[in-house]
Amino acid sequence: MSIKHTAVSYYGFNYAEHAEKDFAEMRGHGCDTVILAITEFDIDFWFPNIKNIVREAHRQGLRCIADLWGFGKFFGGENVSLFLQNNIRHRQVSALTGETLNAACFISEAFRDHLTEVSLSLARECGVDGFFWDEPHFALPKSYASITGGPGEDWACRCPECMRKFQEYYGYEMPRVMNDDIKQFRWREALKTLSDVSAALKAFNSDLEITCCVHATLNDYYLTEQRGYDNWDKVAACPYFDVFSTTILKWSLPETFFRQIAERTVAVAKKYGKQSERWLMGYYQQPDTFEQIDRTVDMYEKLGVDRLGVWTYRGGYGTKLAAPDPIGLWDRIGQNYRRVLKKK
Repeated sequence: MSIKHTAVSYYGFNYAEHAEKDFAEMRGHGCDTVILAITEFDIDFWFPNIKNIVREAHRQGLRCIADLWGFGKFFGGENVSLFLQNNIRHRQVSALTGETLNAACFISEAFRDHLTEVSLSLARECGVDGFFWDEPHFALPKSYASITGGPGEDWACRCPECMRKFQEYYGYEMPRVMNDDIKQFRWREALKTLSDVSAALKAFNSDLEITCCVHATLNDYYLTEQRGYDNWDKVAACPYFDVFSTTILKWSLPETFFRQIAERTVAVAKKYGKQSERWLMGYYQQPDTFEQIDRTVDMYEKLGVDRLGVWTYRGGYGTKLAAPDPIGLWDRIGQNYRRVLKKK
């Protein structure tokens, strides 16, 4: 078995002549795909240059995938959201407290229209090769199964739009305490948001590659994250997704957990005829020894993972979330990328 694609995320780009050197370095590190972490500000302010960035990536032989990074705080990402700045409505609401949250309600038609419009603009005008749906999620809760948060009973979204849709479908008012109907409603409506925009993109260009990357949590019989995309079978079964991806794990977690997540990722992807993708943590933290990276890549390859991704370029060098040795980490991942691509 062999790894078919090796990706790296890239943000903070503005000028193609600067990206030219970065892309050459990515190629030298064994990357064949760059995932552009495009913010709402990039779309609003730097849009004319995105096309030039994509053109330069293609010139250097890189596949170029758009990640609508942190859009509406629906997708993962540390950046701020113009959608939230420009809309005092269409926000998620806490079920237990009724508090308005700092996250767009992605079940609202306003946000769905915004997401579709932006995505189609990137596809039509910038020539990206596909889209990476990056950790889509409801704002609450993370629950016991999460690797990043603690327990919580609260959940979202119980905004007027969600309550109306729930009432129309089930015939009674949406409760404040989560029940099975709410779980099904959230899974269905969450998937509809990404299914609809993906269908629109495929209708424009059927060759666009669509990846959905969900949180890499246990989500087993006893525990589930309840953030909308934790039912992996429902996500992977979507006919408009080409790649089923699961997100980064901290290097400090047990190797058995890495294996469990990879095995489940590959199994679910194969079940629905999708490519599988696993991510490597290339920022903020690093393993005690870089040999752990080698072992993890070998494990993923043996388990049949189709693609690898690393977040992020140069180990996050220069950011508050840089790894302790960002360039050393980046270089070691590059060594592994070059090694596995030679087997193609």
